[in-house]
Parts: sequence; structure tokens; C-alpha cells
Amino acid sequence: MKWKGRRASSNVEDRRGMGGGGKTLIGGGLGGIIIVLLFTFLGGDPGDLIGNMNGTDSGTSVPYEESEQEKELADFVSVVLADTEEVWTEIFKEQGLQYKEPTLVLYSGSVQSACGQASSSVGPFYCPGDQKLYIDLSFYEELQRKFQAPGDFAMAYVIAHEVGHHVQTLLGTTEEIMPLRQKMSEEKFNKYLVRFELQADYYSGVWAHHAQGMGYLEEGDLEEALNAATAVGDDTLQKRAQGYVVPESFTHGTSEQRKSWFHKGFQNGTIKGGDTFKQSGF
Repeated sequence: MKWKGRRASSNVEDRRGMGGGGKTLIGGGLGGIIIVLLFTFLGGDPGDLIGNMNGTDSGTSVPYEESEQEKELADFVSVVLADTEEVWTEIFKEQGLQYKEPTLVLYSGSVQSACGQASSSVGPFYCPGDQKLYIDLSFYEELQRKFQAPGDFAMAYVIAHEVGHHVQTLLGTTEEIMPLRQKMSEEKFNKYLVRFELQADYYSGVWAHHAQGMGYLEEGDLEEALNAATAVGDDTLQKRAQGYVVPESFTHGTSEQRKSWFHKGFQNGTIKGGDTFKQSGF
């Protein structure tokens, strides 16, 4: 992806080295419901996101020294965030809406958000409670080595996916879907979560479509994103972790579904066509 020398977002908050100290914020209503759900790029245990249930202080500041590689990666994700701001501002404007830019928080090890305390093991995530994206940049190395999804555009897809959750929050989708958790079984609600996550993949594809139109994509970028989408499908992750899959526990969609919905967004380039909740075959 062509990114060097371009505008970086001013909506980046650097908390690296600050630790995850603080108190877990658990309240009632929609905010309380959202806390126990993982808006992460990867599937996982909600307990990993909820750090300190009793609200006691935890984590301390630790010395942090940014390497050259980390500095470059921080600059990169900031440029990607700026691109998403430009694209979604225009798309919302076309719909007669105003786009509210999210903040991207860089952290190391663990972090406190309005959704609770999280460790880097949960992967990148979005918290609708404070409308912020959270990412430990060490995930980039994990994406390359553990998930075998190298390339800068693979990481761009990750950022765009979390921004997709922000779009869902602004459009009211999050507020519509999440309260259903209290009305049905976990297995049934997981089906809604899959559709919710696949819509975020679709929105990330929409952003990629416009990034290509602006001339920012290079040869192989689309393949990097599709490879990343494939690598983090529920079926692939479960096979790697336990050797078998449990479809009723899926929360993000299969590798094929994630790849397919990203590509569909990439082809369409509009919000229309991204209503995963009305699609059959899930």
C-alpha cells in the first residue's frame, strides 16, 4: 500500500508503556451488555476482555521504548485511519449523515477501555462505549507469523474492520443487535454475532474499494487482505487451536464467509449490499 508521505490522522492516542491500570467500567443497559461481548478482530473468551471485575486497580506503568519498526507501523496505522476518515465522511455525507471520527488507541500489554480492561491476547478490538479502536502493534508480527498473513494491507484490513464496527455504532446497528443477547440462547445469538462481524468485514471492503480508487493500492494488496480474512475465520482458528470445529460457537464467521464479505464490499464500494442480517444461507 502506498502510504508514506501521506496525511496521518490526528485521532491517535498513544498509551504504550502506560499499563492497563484502572477500574473496569461495568454499568447497566446497553453499555453493560456490550462489555461481555468481544468486538475483537479474532474470536475469543469474553473473560479476556473483562479484566478487573471487582473494579480494583491493576497494572502499572512500565518503561517503553519505541523501536524503528514500531514507529513505522504506528505511522502506517495512523495513515490508514486517516484514509478511513476521508472515505466514511464522504459516504455518510452522501447519505445525508455526519460521520464522527473514532479514536485509535495504541497500547502495549494491556489497556483500560470503557468496555473493561483487556490484554493484547484478545487482539485488536473496538469499544462502542467510548467509540475507540484499541490495538497493540505486536499483533502485526502475530498476524504474519502465527496466522501467516503478511503484508501491510493485511494490517490495513484489520484496522478497517474495527472502523467497520464504529460505522455500525453510528448507524445504530450495534444498538439494535446487542440487546438481543438478553432474549435468546447463546447459540442463537452467536448467529447474529456472525452476521454482525461479517458486516464489519463488508465495510472494510468498502473502504478498500475507495482506497483503490484513490490510487493507494499496490499489486498484491487485495490478496493480502483476502488472505488475512481467510486466516482469521472461526473454522480455521478452531482447527488450529483444538483440531476440530464447533459451528454453533462461531462468532465471526468461517474463513470463506469473511473473505467473501470483504470481497463483496470491495466490489460494491457502497453501504448498500452490506445488510448481512437479511441474507440467507447462514
